[in-house]
Amino acid sequence: MWLTDTQKIGVGLTAFGVLFMLIGVMLFFDGGLLAIGNILFLGGLTLVIGLQKTFFFFARPEKLRGTACFLGGILLVFLRWPVIGMAVELFGFVNLFGDFFPVVIGFLRKMPVIGTVLNTPGISHAIDKVMGSRLPV
Repeated sequence: MWLTDTQKIGVGLTAFGVLFMLIGVMLFFDGGLLAIGNILFLGGLTLVIGLQKTFFFFARPEKLRGTACFLGGILLVFLRWPVIGMAVELFGFVNLFGDFFPVVIGFLRKMPVIGTVLNTPGISHAIDKVMGSRLPV
C-alpha cells in the first residue's frame, strides 16, 4: 500500500494519539494526556483519509449517535471530566468504528506473533463468540 507523505504523517499522529490516550488512562485518567491524545487522533485521522471524507464519515445518518457520543466525550475530557468523558467517548468509538473490528481482527490473526496468540483455542473461541458471524473467513 502506497501512502502519500501527508498520510504517513497522519498515521504517525494517529498512533501517537492512541499512545497518549493509553498513557493517560494508565496514569489514572490524566486529563491533559487524554486531551492531547484526542487532538492527535482526530488530526491524524483527518490527514489519513482527508478532510471531506472525515466530515462525511462522522456525518452519516446511521453514525450520528456515535458521533455525538464520541465528540461529547472529547468535550467532557476537555471540561475536566476525564472518567465520564472517556466512558462516553468509548461508547461513541464502538458505535463509529465497530464495523472495522472484524477486519482488524482478521488482519491481526494473519500476523506472525499476534496471530499465534489470537488463534489459540481459548482466545479464538472468545473472540468468535463476541464478534459472532461478523468475522471474515
